[in-house]
Amino acid sequence: MSVTDIAAYNADWLKAWTDKDVDRLCGFYADDCTYHDAQTVAGLRGNDALRAYLTGLFAATPPMTYTPDEVWPIPGGFCGRWYCEIGEGGSLGRMRGFDLVLLDGDRITLNEVYVHTLP
Repeated sequence: MSVTDIAAYNADWLKAWTDKDVDRLCGFYADDCTYHDAQTVAGLRGNDALRAYLTGLFAATPPMTYTPDEVWPIPGGFCGRWYCEIGEGGSLGRMRGFDLVLLDGDRITLNEVYVHTLP
């Protein structure tokens, strides 16, 4: 994928996160994907486990608006940095995140998420 293609893919993917659209999000991930974030220390394996996690996560969290910042192609995927406003207009806080994404075609096989809060 070119940088332009990666940027468009990343923007579409982050929009699905913003929309809390579990079906659309799971469509980005391979059936045998691996997913890691701060709440899933051991990681999740497989699209079914990811679907269950996202369903619970989205039910328990306020609105979150993800805005892509930069992407960098790497062999087999990309790294992407983004910003997130939590609550309406960031009323509950802001964070910056970074994703490591490995792809098989256009499906995510590995996603590692790193975040920190912003003042």
